[in-house]
Amino acid sequence: MARTKEFDPDAVLQAALELFWRRGYEATSMADLVEELGIARASIYATFGSKHELFLRALERYGEQADPRLLVELSQPGPVLPAVRAVVRRYAEGSAQDGLKRGCFVTNTAVELAPHDPAAARRVEASLSHVETALTAALVRAEAQGELPAGRDPRALARMLLVLMQGMRVLGRTADGAARVRDAAEQALVLLD
Repeated sequence: MARTKEFDPDAVLQAALELFWRRGYEATSMADLVEELGIARASIYATFGSKHELFLRALERYGEQADPRLLVELSQPGPVLPAVRAVVRRYAEGSAQDGLKRGCFVTNTAVELAPHDPAAARRVEASLSHVETALTAALVRAEAQGELPAGRDPRALARMLLVLMQGMRVLGRTADGAARVRDAAEQALVLLD
C-alpha cells in the first residue's frame, strides 16, 4: 500500500519558489531545501525529482503567478497607451520598492542559469515572449487606433519596453535604483508620444 503524502506538494512548491527566488539556484543546496520545506530529501526527490526539476517547476509556477494583470490591463477596450504607461509605471514602482530587492525570478534565472542551462533558458524565453507578445498586441492596437505617432514600430517599441522593464527589476535591487528606475521609465514613455 502506497503511503499518503504528509505534506501539501503545492505549498512545498511555493516555499521552494520563495527560497530559490531569494537565494538563487546555485546558492540553494538540498540541505537548504530540506530545512526550508520541512520535508525529507527523499520526499523532495519522490515528489519533484531532482533539485533542478524542482527549480524548473518553481520557475513555471512563478510564470503562472507573475503579473496576472498584464494581459487584462493591456487588452481592455478603448485607448491603449494609458494602459501601456500604467504597466510600465507599475513595474517601475514595484522595482523601486524595498520588498522587491530580490528582483524578478525570471530575470535572475536569465542571468544565473540561461547561458548554460537550456531548460532554464527555454522557460526564461517563454516568459519574456509572453510579455513581449502582450505589449506588441497592445501597441498594434494603439497604432490602429491612431494613438502612436506615424513611423513607430509596435514590435520594436514592445521589445524596448520589455528590456526596460526587466532592467528596472535589476537596477531596483541597487541602493540608488529607485530614482534611476523611475527616471528611465518616464523617459522611455516619451517615445510613445
